[in-house]
Amino acid sequence: MTWDLTSYFAEFHGPEMLQFKEAIRADVATLQKTAASLPPLHAKSASAWEDILLRHEDLSRRMSHLGSYISCLASSDARNEAYLKEEAELTRTRAELAKVRIELLRAFKHSSDGEFAALCAKPTLAGAENYLNRLREEARRAMSTEKEILATDLGVDGLQSWGRLYDTVSAKLDFEMVYADGRRERLPMSQRRSSMDDPDRRVRKAAFDGGNGAWQTVEDTAAAALNAIAGTRLTLNRHRGVDHFLDIALFQAAISRKTLDAMFEALFNHLEMPRRILKLKAQSMGRDRVAWFDLGAPLDLPDQEKLSWEKAQAMVGASFKHAYPALGRFFADQVIGKNWVDWEPRAGKRPGGFCTSSMLNKESRIFMTYNEALGDVLTLAHESGHAYHGAMMHEVRPYARGYPMTLAETASTFGENVLMNGIIDDPTVSDSEKARILDIEVGHGAVYLLDIPVRYEFEKAFYEERAKGPLSVSRLKQLMVQTQRRILGDVLEAGGEDPYFWASKLHFYITGITFYNFSYTFGYLLSRGLYAMFKKEGDSFLPKYEAFLRRAGSDTAENVVKQTVGRDIEKAEFWSTAIQSLEEPLRQLQALLPKVMTRNS
Repeated sequence: MTWDLTSYFAEFHGPEMLQFKEAIRADVATLQKTAASLPPLHAKSASAWEDILLRHEDLSRRMSHLGSYISCLASSDARNEAYLKEEAELTRTRAELAKVRIELLRAFKHSSDGEFAALCAKPTLAGAENYLNRLREEARRAMSTEKEILATDLGVDGLQSWGRLYDTVSAKLDFEMVYADGRRERLPMSQRRSSMDDPDRRVRKAAFDGGNGAWQTVEDTAAAALNAIAGTRLTLNRHRGVDHFLDIALFQAAISRKTLDAMFEALFNHLEMPRRILKLKAQSMGRDRVAWFDLGAPLDLPDQEKLSWEKAQAMVGASFKHAYPALGRFFADQVIGKNWVDWEPRAGKRPGGFCTSSMLNKESRIFMTYNEALGDVLTLAHESGHAYHGAMMHEVRPYARGYPMTLAETASTFGENVLMNGIIDDPTVSDSEKARILDIEVGHGAVYLLDIPVRYEFEKAFYEERAKGPLSVSRLKQLMVQTQRRILGDVLEAGGEDPYFWASKLHFYITGITFYNFSYTFGYLLSRGLYAMFKKEGDSFLPKYEAFLRRAGSDTAENVVKQTVGRDIEKAEFWSTAIQSLEEPLRQLQALLPKVMTRNS
């Protein structure tokens, strides 16, 4: 591993770690027993429940520390059985802590407004109002305590085990690249993404074909996992009286259905915008249309150099420092200075990237696979945006740090915008380099406005059909192809669909949150809206942005945005304006291309 984890624990399975684990287990068991012995919330039991809440919050802080550490280890070396065993044990410990939360649901389920308000007014719980309100809302649809405890126990070896199975299978899966010159090479699946971002279409197709060939060998396993995860959620929804599966997704995203509908209304009204981006990509390749594996590909521009890890750090650092000095200092002193990133390509790493944080040591770690491509530099900026968000919340109590995916993805995409605009604003940057950055900017627009909606529409249709029974592999492939064809329209070439996208996209298999995908489009468009304000207002916008970051877990997304930056995200106009902001970089790119374009045959 290339990151330093010693600020978590001196060594894996060392005395410090083992004592820390044992203390958590003992404290969880004690707290669970105490909470179970209390009557529901009323005036006489309020002080006891206050104590339960404070102890639960402390355990959540400590659990974030252990969980962050274990996820770092297991993701970096998914073939290490000791790490995987520790990850499974952590799942069980989390399930036991979740039982304390179940007791809190019991306490709040039938509490009166007055009793609940009196608890929220206690000075020790100042700043935790949003958490408590959400807890009460969840309590109103909870099953009986006995059923909720059973669901939690079964989740360890049911729902979550299907997610762990997928993680294990995907981490161990490799594929064969058959290059245009006949050369063959076996690569871990974690390196497929960078190959599918290669400017050479022949390389992309080799990665696409080889990867799907590998996914075909485990298609039954992937389909079983996907069906089991969705089936479990639908069953629990039925027992909890949840009217629609999206109700849970909206609750987890901290948004209203009005906001989600407004975003997709704007998006579907402007589908021609991202389709035009893909048409430009197709023209640059001398083609009429694109295949699915072309979506994230850069234009084949001249001087496509491989970027060393040192170069990546310098690019991100310089852009951050130029546009947003505080972010630049954070990146230099913390992310790089304290060695927070595991970037090395190697077998056994899980695919994808993430940022994880500990509320105890107040540090983050970034997991990614760096393959010397500009897209990987963007990933570094993206995940550093997450880490900066964590830093902005260091002094916020744990109960107010649980911000939703919708707002989390805003901070990360804002980091990408800072990087891209920093490079474009650099007077030493050549036309070719500017074109490359503009290509990434509009290319991301095509991904967030076409790829992510495909995932959302597929998942919605899948859940509707899954309510009637499991879907076969052939039906999953058919449904995915139909959805890609519908969203991309005539810009997608015949036969250019990806029938295995439901298997290869790990976001469908994340068990901790449902409908994980639409938050990316939400965060992308919200960040474009915020960045446009930043460009217009300059440094005077940054205090509002930082207030937005700190308040992300303290209210609904609508209220956080309205109260910090004064925008109404329940109206389609906000989202339409954000989508239309892509017109300018697309125009700039079209003007530059005749000067710099080259083509691979």
